[in-house]
Amino acid sequence: MLQHYRSNPTQVLKQVWGYSGFRGQQEAVIRTVLSGRDALVLFPTGKGKSLCFQIPALCLEGTTIVVSPLVALMRDQVDDLKALGIPAACLYADQPDEEALSVRRRLRAGDLKILYVTPERVVLPSFAQMFGGTKIALLCVDECHCVSTWGNNFRKDYLSLGKLKEIYPGIPRIALTATADPHTRRDIVRLLELDEAEIFIDSFDRPNISYEIVERSNPKAQLLQFLKRHKGESGIVYCLSRRKVEETAAWLNENGVKARYYHARMDARLKTESQDAFRLEEGLCLVATVAFGMGINKPNVRYVAHLDLPSSVEGYYQETGRAGRDGMPSEAFMTYGMQDIVQRQRMIDEGDSTEEIKRIERGKLNALIAICETAGCRRRAILSHFGEAYEQPCGNCDTCVRPVEQWDGTDAAIKALAAAYRTGERFGTGHLIDVLIGKVTEKTEKFGHTSMPVFGAGKDLSVQTWQSVYRQLLALDLIHVEHDNFGAITLRAEASNVFKKKRAVMFRKDRVASTRRGNAQKTGQRDYTGLSGSAHELFEKLRMERLRISKELGVPPYVVFPDTTLIALATQRPRTLDDMLEISGIGETKLERYGALFLTALWDTGD
Repeated sequence: MLQHYRSNPTQVLKQVWGYSGFRGQQEAVIRTVLSGRDALVLFPTGKGKSLCFQIPALCLEGTTIVVSPLVALMRDQVDDLKALGIPAACLYADQPDEEALSVRRRLRAGDLKILYVTPERVVLPSFAQMFGGTKIALLCVDECHCVSTWGNNFRKDYLSLGKLKEIYPGIPRIALTATADPHTRRDIVRLLELDEAEIFIDSFDRPNISYEIVERSNPKAQLLQFLKRHKGESGIVYCLSRRKVEETAAWLNENGVKARYYHARMDARLKTESQDAFRLEEGLCLVATVAFGMGINKPNVRYVAHLDLPSSVEGYYQETGRAGRDGMPSEAFMTYGMQDIVQRQRMIDEGDSTEEIKRIERGKLNALIAICETAGCRRRAILSHFGEAYEQPCGNCDTCVRPVEQWDGTDAAIKALAAAYRTGERFGTGHLIDVLIGKVTEKTEKFGHTSMPVFGAGKDLSVQTWQSVYRQLLALDLIHVEHDNFGAITLRAEASNVFKKKRAVMFRKDRVASTRRGNAQKTGQRDYTGLSGSAHELFEKLRMERLRISKELGVPPYVVFPDTTLIALATQRPRTLDDMLEISGIGETKLERYGALFLTALWDTGD
């Protein structure tokens, strides 16, 4: 069926996907795989990782096996491939018998170019036997960071994938992920036996995503203000607990934001309903725990918000990276406070990991806190964590748009540390702030703290400022929270250098209200398309036509055409089907299926 594409990846790209050229290192990866060599691909979300194995799958004789961690993700990607006219299918544990039997028959008949399968199945002897005489062209391990215990989505069943080299000797392998720090990269190479693989690492920068992190005051109100900028757009709101996920989704619905929720403990049917709603509907806010989203295939997620602090920079980067996969402007927003830091540290301390892993986890958390507390460019700080230099301020994060003021907090730090030390390192921040501002309470009197020199020594600063001081001291690793002792603040060894004034301490001034984005913020609206006038009206008309078609076919709207293609149609306004082939994202199959419908929508005046 697809023999004429063999060894011509550029032609495949144009005819099937409708793109005129490769991006970044895509072509180099594809050429490596087509030459029979292994490859490890570390590309950020939105840089086209999937094409790195999908195009070789069409160029090579036989069937490509793609190992994927989630059934929902597999089905989503199969739908995309079918829309392009590519014979693809998936196999998983709870698949209906009739569907699974049909896949096996097509496999033996050589009718499948790409087969998605879960990791626990691909290493079974019975799986290899299903192929019969069908040739296996390529082995692909998607989301390969799941193999590493250092990663954010460790999957035990991924550990067996090192056997693939032995089970399928001589077949090229490609492993791909969007997020992998040095620890995780080494694990991937070792556990998947990719020692001879060529490694491709692209820039981790996602320039279309703007970053905003605000100190928490009223998180629901802050979230609602943020969502006003994204009316009618799809996005994700992450919360740490299942209870908070459900409560936040209910509250958003009560306040006019169409929302659903998702977490690991939901009934399977409800999970599927939430996943399908997010895939198929436009303008839906999905409130979720981190159980949702790995490898999410929806390109037009316009925002990702966090109401709780993630566990690491890798987790934050991966979760925010689910926005703007189509390259269009998108936003990442987070509120956080002292309690976030305390809670995350407690989760590490109370976990059943080894002390070595806990040490690594604390380091990862501290790196994220440093990004939250930075007065410099957030993008630069994020990329620096991944070992990538970013010379100039990005101009697309809150600290660049509204530079952060700093103040010399050395004296305030000494007073805050002294309050903890003089009271015996037995009390939490609430009590220490009462001591500093000179507040007479039953507790300060009971323990004799009202007679201490430090009592009232900080009355020149507000309670909110002292809360910020303690949070930033925690971020600077000058204090520690003893979770087993009711959250008592204890001093780190480095605190002595502050007392001795051998170390100066600079604090950033807190600000809780976001005022950036100019007129878009004031009106509660923002337009990511960059279109205006008749072009914008035409784009909305095309969106409605796309929605009509997608509902009729039972597929997500982006499977028909992504927003980027609709924008190109609205601006270039092709007059013929041949003209439409020049639009990015329109290949031969989609032209045949949808070209006439969209051409009519472009030029039908309604008269």
